[in-house]
Amino acid sequence: MSIPLLNYSLSTQNQRVDGFEYLPGEEQPKIYTTDDVPGSVEMDEIIWAAYRQIFSEHQILSRTAQPFLESQFRFNQIKVKDFIKGLLLSESFFTLNYNVNNNYRFVEMCIQRVLGRDVYNEREKLAFSIIIASKGLECFFDTLLDSDEYAENFGDNTVPYQRRRVIAQRSKGEMPFNLKTPRMGKEFSMKQGMPQLLWVGPVRKFRPQEQQPKAGDPALFLNMVNEVSSLSILA
Repeated sequence: MSIPLLNYSLSTQNQRVDGFEYLPGEEQPKIYTTDDVPGSVEMDEIIWAAYRQIFSEHQILSRTAQPFLESQFRFNQIKVKDFIKGLLLSESFFTLNYNVNNNYRFVEMCIQRVLGRDVYNEREKLAFSIIIASKGLECFFDTLLDSDEYAENFGDNTVPYQRRRVIAQRSKGEMPFNLKTPRMGKEFSMKQGMPQLLWVGPVRKFRPQEQQPKAGDPALFLNMVNEVSSLSILA
C-alpha cells in the first residue's frame, strides 16, 4: 500500500491572487507555447526557455544539452510537458541539482521550477520528500506534472514560468528563483571544497580625514575616559 500525500495548508502568494490589469504590460512574463504552431526560430526560443526554466541560466552548459529530446520535440513526437519531464530525468539535472541537495531543498527547487511558485510551507516540503524517499524521483516529477495546478496554469504546450513575479504599480517584484534558491546549499558547498572566506586578522575601520575628531570634540574626551577606566581596572 503506497503512502498517500500528506495534507498541507495553502499560504497567500501572489500567484494565487487574480490580476486586475486591463491590458498586460511589461511586467507580464513572456509565454512560450506551441499552441500557435511555431516555426524553427520560435521552436529554438521555446527550447531555450525550457532549459532556462529547469536548469537556470547558470547551468546551461554543453553537457546539459539533450539532443535526442530536442529532436523528438522539433518533430512533434513529444509535447512541451514531455520535454520538461525529459529534462528533469536527465543525468545532468540529477548531477547538478539532486546530488548536491537534501530532499527538502530539492523539493523546494523543483516546485519553483516546475510549478512556477514558491513552496507554501515546511509541511509541503515534507510531503513531497516522503514521495521521493518512498517512490523515487520519477514518481515525484509525475506528481508535479500531472497535478491540477500544472494543468490549469501551463497545460501540455506551455513552458513553465515564475507566475506573477512582478505586480503592476509595485516598485519591486519578487526575486527570481534562480537567484533566491541557488542549485547548491551551504552544507554541500563546504563538502565540495568550495573556498570559504574567513578573516582572522583584526578588523580596522577607516575614517576619512575630514571626519576625524578635532580639538574640543567630545569623542576625544570619551576615548580618554575609556583609557583611564581600563588603567584603573588593571591597577
